[in-house]
Amino acid sequence: MEKEKNDEKKECCKGKKWNNTKAGSSAGAGAVYCLGLIGAAVYYIQNASSFWDGVVGLLQALVWPAMLVYNLFESLNM
Repeated sequence: MEKEKNDEKKECCKGKKWNNTKAGSSAGAGAVYCLGLIGAAVYYIQNASSFWDGVVGLLQALVWPAMLVYNLFESLNM
């Protein structure tokens, strides 16, 4: 049974060329977001005056790009 499934997969993909040149094109954006997330978390935790301020700071660190865009549009009167 298992051998039949493997044979079917081989037949299905036979003759196809897989071109994944764009597979890692968004990896740089993910790395920049991750560094921004870490930096924002460190900033908010350092400036927290209590434990719950630190917890709220971690939540803010997760959504800082959305807050940035919102404030940008607000300042541009959009």
